[in-house]
Amino acid sequence: MGGGSGGRGKGMPRAMAPAEEVDVAAVRYRPAELQAPHLIGFPLRAFVWLLESPLLGPLLTSLLKKQNNMTQMLQRTVIPERPMFYPEYPPQEPERGVLTLEEDRDPVDRVEEALSCLVPYDPSGRFTSTDEKNPFLYWKIRDFAYAYRSGITTPSAVAELVIAGVEEWNNKKPPMPMLIHFNANDLRKQADASTKRFEQGSPISVLDGIFFAVKDDIDCLPYPSKSATTFFDEIRPVEKDAVAVSRLRKCGVIFIGKANMHELGLGVTGNNPNYGTVRNPHSIDRYTGGSSSGPAALVSSGLCSGAIGTDGGGSVRIPSSLCGIVGLKTTFGRTDMTGVVCDAGTVEVASPLTSSVEDSVLLYSALAGSRPMDKLTLRPSPLCVPNLVSSENSKILQSVKVGKYTEWFHDVPDNEVSNTCEDALNLLCSTFGCQIEEIILPELEEMRTAHLVSIGSEAFSDMNAHYQAGRRTEMTLDTRASLALFKSFTSADYVASQCLRRRIMYYHMEAFKKVDVIATPTTGMTAPKIPPSALKGESDYVVSAKLMQFIFAGNLLGLPAISVPVGHDKQGLPIGLQLIGRPWGEASLLRVASAVEELCLKRRNRPSTFYDILKT
Repeated sequence: MGGGSGGRGKGMPRAMAPAEEVDVAAVRYRPAELQAPHLIGFPLRAFVWLLESPLLGPLLTSLLKKQNNMTQMLQRTVIPERPMFYPEYPPQEPERGVLTLEEDRDPVDRVEEALSCLVPYDPSGRFTSTDEKNPFLYWKIRDFAYAYRSGITTPSAVAELVIAGVEEWNNKKPPMPMLIHFNANDLRKQADASTKRFEQGSPISVLDGIFFAVKDDIDCLPYPSKSATTFFDEIRPVEKDAVAVSRLRKCGVIFIGKANMHELGLGVTGNNPNYGTVRNPHSIDRYTGGSSSGPAALVSSGLCSGAIGTDGGGSVRIPSSLCGIVGLKTTFGRTDMTGVVCDAGTVEVASPLTSSVEDSVLLYSALAGSRPMDKLTLRPSPLCVPNLVSSENSKILQSVKVGKYTEWFHDVPDNEVSNTCEDALNLLCSTFGCQIEEIILPELEEMRTAHLVSIGSEAFSDMNAHYQAGRRTEMTLDTRASLALFKSFTSADYVASQCLRRRIMYYHMEAFKKVDVIATPTTGMTAPKIPPSALKGESDYVVSAKLMQFIFAGNLLGLPAISVPVGHDKQGLPIGLQLIGRPWGEASLLRVASAVEELCLKRRNRPSTFYDILKT
């Protein structure tokens, strides 16, 4: 899928036309097919040995890159654009129907202001019976807040149910730990402090006493941050909470522990031989998706209201989609990454996973706020949340234009995924009057390659000293395979990828002149099966490519995106719809997501593995 080329003689490199000269209407969609072996057990071990071999490794990685057109794209193509080393955005128009939250204000105050933008809470039916018009799926943050304030239960009572649920999940055969680090006594201590605040009539905020998990690559005392390795805490001690964690702790949040993940975040299935592979609560023979596997499973199973994950390659949105929950990926630089293991990259953000869009709004209002350096370099638009009780809400939704690249949208192995997402969009338009606009996004294969080289080079740079010192032998086989590939990327490959980033940013900014959001399925498939023999390690780049097919714009370009559950396939596995927004447009994105969620509520099912931790 090219953007045009000049004349070429024998041995001449391909020359791309400048992005602004490409006739987008003439671009023809070409399905991207990834070529890579599916390996488990001894073949995987042998493959890794070959990749790490000084003599054979370069030959094998060169072959893999040629088979997937990477060499042609990065080394034999003249790209006229100058490099964009981190996302750069033009000034954005102010969002409509929003409440602006001052970034420098205390998170408690921001959460309180965000509460005023939500539909008034009505507890009727929530604690006594199921209302068929509003089917119950998950307890929301405001359910817990109401239960604590009305004396129905206490944080300490809920903590005991959380502890029992975690221990039950850990004792399954085979073990399926959603948490890597868990301390029941610390959890009880936090819950007792919250209970006392309620007894004294002085809860800190609506988030006081709400249970959250933290992905293992985000610092949260008193636990280490291992990124699901066996050794990373030895080379990077934790001295204080990450900024994202400290903001939630100020609001009274109770942290249940450090959640399992794909080792070093270098995979999107959640497979982890180090601590056990987390299972999908909707079907325990399926992957959760990753790399935020533990956070997604904890929220999906009802053991906590929300979690903080990281998203550098769909790692919040993919598991949210496969587990049937809401995953918000914020604009690059919108949240402070201080205290996150991968805090220096150009594709990753810390973002919330929740069971509902309403809870995403509350969690986002507490978490958001750029670090000082990003305020200077990225110049973020004001931090806002959607005013969902505004009299203009319906009118704003009516004016929304949804972009859809139909050929790409339906390029999935099972059309049940794309058809379910399309049905949700059609329902949105028929209910609120918004319009679907056909768009074309050129160079999608180039976007995938540029993202792989960017995240791969940045990840290898972070690990290079430890890799060269021999610690790679302590990593899982699929992590070692990925790092061996990343090691083969040259500085020229990286710069070429940043030139592609500028081109692809141009195409997306042009699309956003016509539409307000871009819609795709979140993943190209529902949750894949876990091969029994894969529990000691698996490398399946073809499945990973299908899971990642629609996520790259959120990371390479840093655009905000959200996955909303919109139904299930015939096997009962969740399907997520992804909405991609303009830079800094989280509030507008959350508004549309809230509408989609409400319309599709009856199409969702509670997972087969569910813990009711708010028993009444």
